Amino acid sequence: MRKLNIQKKMPQISIRGNEMPASPIRKLAPLSDAAKQRGIHVYHLNIGQPDLPTPQCAIDAIRNIDRKILEYSPSAGFRSLREKMVGYYAKYNINVTADDIIITSGGSEAVLFAFLSCLNPGDEIIVPEPAYANYMAFAISAGAKIRTIATTIEEGFSLPKVEKFENLINERTRAILICNPNNPTGYLYTRREMNQIRDLVKKYDLFLFSDEVYREFIYTGSPYISACHLEGIEQNVVLIDSVSKRYSECGIRIGALITKNEEVRKAVMKFCQARLSPPLVGQIAAEASVDVAEEYLRDTYDEYVERRKCLIDGLNRIPGVYSPIPMGAFYTVAKLPVDDSDKFCEWCLTDFNYEGQTVFMAPASGFYTTPGAGKNEVRIAYALKKEDLQKALVVLEKALEAYNKIEH
Repeated sequence: MRKLNIQKKMPQISIRGNEMPASPIRKLAPLSDAAKQRGIHVYHLNIGQPDLPTPQCAIDAIRNIDRKILEYSPSAGFRSLREKMVGYYAKYNINVTADDIIITSGGSEAVLFAFLSCLNPGDEIIVPEPAYANYMAFAISAGAKIRTIATTIEEGFSLPKVEKFENLINERTRAILICNPNNPTGYLYTRREMNQIRDLVKKYDLFLFSDEVYREFIYTGSPYISACHLEGIEQNVVLIDSVSKRYSECGIRIGALITKNEEVRKAVMKFCQARLSPPLVGQIAAEASVDVAEEYLRDTYDEYVERRKCLIDGLNRIPGVYSPIPMGAFYTVAKLPVDDSDKFCEWCLTDFNYEGQTVFMAPASGFYTTPGAGKNEVRIAYALKKEDLQKALVVLEKALEAYNKIEH
């Protein structure tokens, strides 16, 4: 009998897996690790990992856990935590009940579950760009499509006129997604802009996904306008939150999804039940943190005000560099005098050091979906202490001088 010549092939990964973008915040991490192994000090300007201490009350709550079993928590999270959060939101004139709140494994899971619960494959979400890169990843996970509306560094990343939004709206449009204050730009939406979004949501019966994890960090006299403050679209709003930034607790992975829409909550709960429960120990720490002294939050805020001034003043003193003044969060997008910020950021980690130091920044192209956008921009986080920011600015200026002497 003749043997068939069967070629062995590797099984193929999914289209979804191929389309999933690499994180612009983390994709250069192996190069950073290699630089450190060569003895180079790397200033991490790439990631919003605060270096400020976690509240002592949270650390103590973890140390003093008195349980014989670290059991599953309820899929929606502990009610005691959700009830405490009601009081927290009331301080911001966000009036919700414990039943409106679902605890998630970080704000990221809240975004993903919102997409999975509200969007069908092929549905479209309008997102101002540049935008937090993982929104694209979660949309791909849900089979949805991001349609971006451009904001520019020259206009301080303010929202374009309503007509630009309406040009994108079609029968597939299901939602608008905003981050306020914004990651990566630090922009804070005005009352006029929030009302503009409200009117679009109402007119076209859309969901409004609003990521508001940076509400503590607003540096202007302008008021914080939450999506939950917008009248007439209470059933359309899905609020995304996290304790990661305000309490310097990125690692405990506790976020929240808040909505008054009961049907959305019921759908989200099915996904919550499928993943069983949010982190037990993280919830214990988060619940303790809600009681943190006002002094902690005030000191944290004051520190970021100082860091913001240090970074933005320093960036704008470097020849050819421009950064608008961010009004919230702890990020800025800066324009650099380079041909390609992806190449420049990589070069800083592989080929450059100044007195044994270099900088790790996130190329801004990864925060855009429009091809070619953000080509000469970077996102910089000012989550380092002021002394380190000052040193990093010196290193960045030296890097730009050296890079622009090379033929590319």
